[in-house]
Amino acid sequence: MPVPEDNQSPWTRDFAAADEGAPLLVCFPHAGGSAAYFRPLAQAVAPGVRTLAVQYPGRQDRRHEPLLESVPALAEAAFEALRPELAGPFAFFGHSLGAVVAFEVARRFEQLTAQGPARLFTSARRAPSVVREERVHLLDDAGLLTELGRLGGTDTAVLADADLRALVLPVVRADYRAVETYRAAPGTRVTCPVTVFVGDADPVTAVSDAAAWEGHTTKGADVQVFQGGHFYLDRHTAAVASAIAAAI
Repeated sequence: MPVPEDNQSPWTRDFAAADEGAPLLVCFPHAGGSAAYFRPLAQAVAPGVRTLAVQYPGRQDRRHEPLLESVPALAEAAFEALRPELAGPFAFFGHSLGAVVAFEVARRFEQLTAQGPARLFTSARRAPSVVREERVHLLDDAGLLTELGRLGGTDTAVLADADLRALVLPVVRADYRAVETYRAAPGTRVTCPVTVFVGDADPVTAVSDAAAWEGHTTKGADVQVFQGGHFYLDRHTAAVASAIAAAI
């Protein structure tokens, strides 16, 4: 697992060299996910785009830190960590839980600094205005494992190993609690354009629900649909990288 260098924030990982002056893409992972999930995407967009992947507390090399169990808590902490790191043009990419965390971090940059993201990319997540009452975080461990299996994206070897499950499931549960209890105030918007990525067979994010992100920006949104489920990105990394590079 990647460990930050002494001069690197514990919140970010840099997986690929980029051209000097390349625009920056900051990536926010899904529930139970880590910064390492974005290594293939970072390598695919390089060297024309530099990528920083966010590492939430409580996982991998940050496993001894307390988990943050709400989207506002994750967003506030990420904003404070990223604020001194981001200079020049930057964009945000968030997958699933990461989409709403990225949205809230973007709002904080727009409200509290002189520069917000040039674009927000949301992936595999319905718009905040589309509310579904979900209770996955209240399921027992067997139920949580069933949900992870349904969505894919989690290494089956991890789920099969009792010691690894003991490490992973508390993180997954906390992240599900965060995303399932998140509510945005009506009319909450960012002032940058939004690009929406979604899989056509995603069992938890319908294309129409993802397209509703258009209501959360003052600059318009476009929707790009890929074949696949909740983790369509695993199969379409090159195509997503191309779309990102073209947009920023």
